[in-house]
Amino acid sequence: MLTVPARQSILPALFSGVLLCLALPGTGGLWPLLFVALVPLLVSLRNVGVRRAACYGLVTGLVHYLSLLYWIVIVLGRYGRLPWFISYPALLLFAFVLSLFVVVFALSARLLLGRSPLVALWGVPCIWVGLDWIRSFLFTGFPWMDLGYGLWDVPRLIQISDITGHYGVTFLLLLTNVLVLLLFTQGKRVVQGSILAPVVLLFLVVGLYSCWRWQFVLSGPSDSMSIGVVQGNIEQDKKWIPEEQRKTIDGYIRQTVSLFKENKPSLVVWPETALPFFPEDSRLTANLRRLTIKADIGLLTGAPWYTIKNLRKRQFRYYNSALLINTDGEFAGKYFKTHLVPFGEYVPLKKYLWFLAPLVQTVGDFTPGTIEKPIEFKKARIGVLLCYESIFAELGEKWVKAGANVLINLTNDAWYGKSSAPHQSFAMTVFRAVETRRSVVRAANTGISGFIDPLGRVKVQSKIFVPWQAVYNVVLRDDVTIFVRYGHLFAPLCLLLGFCMLLYSSLRVQRETPPLQPSFAVGQGKRS
Repeated sequence: MLTVPARQSILPALFSGVLLCLALPGTGGLWPLLFVALVPLLVSLRNVGVRRAACYGLVTGLVHYLSLLYWIVIVLGRYGRLPWFISYPALLLFAFVLSLFVVVFALSARLLLGRSPLVALWGVPCIWVGLDWIRSFLFTGFPWMDLGYGLWDVPRLIQISDITGHYGVTFLLLLTNVLVLLLFTQGKRVVQGSILAPVVLLFLVVGLYSCWRWQFVLSGPSDSMSIGVVQGNIEQDKKWIPEEQRKTIDGYIRQTVSLFKENKPSLVVWPETALPFFPEDSRLTANLRRLTIKADIGLLTGAPWYTIKNLRKRQFRYYNSALLINTDGEFAGKYFKTHLVPFGEYVPLKKYLWFLAPLVQTVGDFTPGTIEKPIEFKKARIGVLLCYESIFAELGEKWVKAGANVLINLTNDAWYGKSSAPHQSFAMTVFRAVETRRSVVRAANTGISGFIDPLGRVKVQSKIFVPWQAVYNVVLRDDVTIFVRYGHLFAPLCLLLGFCMLLYSSLRVQRETPPLQPSFAVGQGKRS
């Protein structure tokens, strides 16, 4: 039996955190490690007390999240202008809070691993996926780089996402980790058909479905449109300086015109806040109108927008928006960002967290919008994902339900610097294509920009922090996947099943624990 001495048992938990770091994009990208990365942690959880299990979970969580989210210091320090003695503790605090999910997982896994192999095999993955789901909405949600996203670069392994979303891929990864552990520790019992056979059958079904679905999507009927993307590579420090605005727009226009030399697109996409001004008030908007009229193209671009709340009191609502300028130079559609970034586009409880106000000074304090209907241009019905909206699967789902036949992600990842974050953000966006079977067009200020087809294959991709432009013939699809209809139920169902297995295991522990027997002091006898 595989055991770990108590004095060394923190090392496996530490090792799991390191393996996760090496496995995920931007910090290693060695995706096969995801199939075994949690095995050391699971080993350390066997036959230990509650305190040790919590400690091991915290160690794995801290190593994982500190290596995953170190770029927060860049956002807070360089661009948020917060001093180091706030930026670094903020990262540590954020990593600690997220690590609590791993602590809960560790405590749950400790209990499940003490039961039958069958309960552990299915219960542990359910708990992990259920906790991922809670993290996706708790305190506005932060589902950054769930483990399933690590397989973004192997599209043949993620086709099940159009049924279960990325949570299904995470479930299979956890299932494999637990299976490896059980084969090491209880090999003979696991090889028995009642335990191993269902797992083999599940992987066989998933593999066959993926092969069939791959061919179906390739051969299915679809329309297409030629779309161009421009990556301006505008420095974040200079982006909002008034004297730089004309230079910024002239640069975007030159890059757009350069697309016309070979394959002129019908629609050109610029990144989030590519227009560093309010377009309804600026003289520079006339240049954009002339571009679309003369070139006979549509232009979808990010820009700030405002509406009047109370003119007499000079109160306004500000939005992070995507605007469509059509071929006659008019604003033909707009979308206001729905899921705002806390402490980036607004400060929750600003009255009490006044010291974090510098975070939103350069971009404004925005009001959230709503998803109603796609922006229409010729054959395209566009669902817009602004910035980190692309990491929320439910937003892609809502756009497709509203009628979108293509998803376009406008973002500005300059905030992250040359860190792992742009690579991770792009990796998560790939899953929006597979889940919805929609092409995803991504325009990022400093990268990564590109085109992703409905199978999750990256057809064209830019490097980061370089000017770049490209045109691609994008597939437009109208079919609706199982995920869009019902897939959002998979993760909460996992949570429910995991909780039921935990309850079952807890009740068994209580039944198997012998009652305490009364004891008597030495030499004490019964009174007659």
